[in-house]
Amino acid sequence: MRAMPQPSANTSASDHHSRRAALALGLALPGDTVLYLLLPMFAPAFGVTLFEAGLLLAANRLVRIAGYGAVARFYARHGERLTCSLAVLVAAGCALGYATLSGFIALLGLRLLWGLAFAALNLATQALATAEPMGAARRAGQSRAFAALGPMLALPAGGVCALWLGPRAIFWVFAVVAVCALLATRHLPAQPHALPPPPPKRWGRLPGRLDRFSFVEGLVLDGLFIIGLSYLGRDVLPGHPVVVAGLLLSVRYLAEIVLSAVGGDLAERYGAEVLLVGFAVLTSVALVGFGLGWLWSSALAIVVLRALLLPLLPPLVARRTPGPGRIQALATRSVWRDLGAGAGPVLAGVLLPLAPSAWVYGGAALLLSATAIACWAPRRDG
Repeated sequence: MRAMPQPSANTSASDHHSRRAALALGLALPGDTVLYLLLPMFAPAFGVTLFEAGLLLAANRLVRIAGYGAVARFYARHGERLTCSLAVLVAAGCALGYATLSGFIALLGLRLLWGLAFAALNLATQALATAEPMGAARRAGQSRAFAALGPMLALPAGGVCALWLGPRAIFWVFAVVAVCALLATRHLPAQPHALPPPPPKRWGRLPGRLDRFSFVEGLVLDGLFIIGLSYLGRDVLPGHPVVVAGLLLSVRYLAEIVLSAVGGDLAERYGAEVLLVGFAVLTSVALVGFGLGWLWSSALAIVVLRALLLPLLPPLVARRTPGPGRIQALATRSVWRDLGAGAGPVLAGVLLPLAPSAWVYGGAALLLSATAIACWAPRRDG
């Protein structure tokens, strides 16, 4: 029987650092997640049109796609403490801006700043969770759960507050909450990380298999599914739409809190590759049911399986890219997921009014399963 690896002396410290970074992210997120709920419904209150609201909600992803490399280099040079402390201060400033500023240009500047702040916090949570090979999947799952706590509580509160006090008052609260994240970031490591050598420029290089899965995961689960839930379920939502929508979005984060740690623990026991394929195939089955009209039962299954899938990729990336290249590899996978998540709503807006939902989600199911199965065996292309 193979001997079980013994945990290193730094394992406990890695657990604490990972949780603090995730807690900082969870306290910084409410302003952004509630803006996704309120801005499209109350666009005139923010001084923008509905079309401009869509551009603003996409802007933070676009700047992350362009800026993840620069964020990764800053993070490596200055360490987690300074990087995350600056990021949560930016998050507080953005929430304050959502409460006080109006107009497309002012809000666009805030969205671009938030995109870079989120990139830093997201990268720190992944890097700290995978800093020690032993227990990396478990820490990644716990990290997702801690980060989801803030949005899960903030979304229904934002919906209720919008009814009583208007859509902007809640952001004053979120600014204070984000500042409180400094209590977590002040205990993060301050030492820099080794910078990897710059990768050779290989024009026309195809994305690796983990890149492709990250893209498809964002496209299907953060794009097509979320927009489809709103589009297909808009006629059966009871009550006031802002409250109902807030509760539905909150369920996503509740599932992450309850199940992401479970997914990480299962990955430690059975292997991340096996679970990645298994959960992706089950998600594909639920997507087919979603497209065929079993809306709420399939949506619940997809939310549960998405939460189990989320902690699996960072440990895979860390194992396949050891050493100084790990941070850049994690940033690259985040870029691919952002690309998919940005393309998903656009694709949903084009396809859902024109094509049968069974075809749309059947095709998405095939794509998700195929890219997951391709990740089964490690290769040099990731």
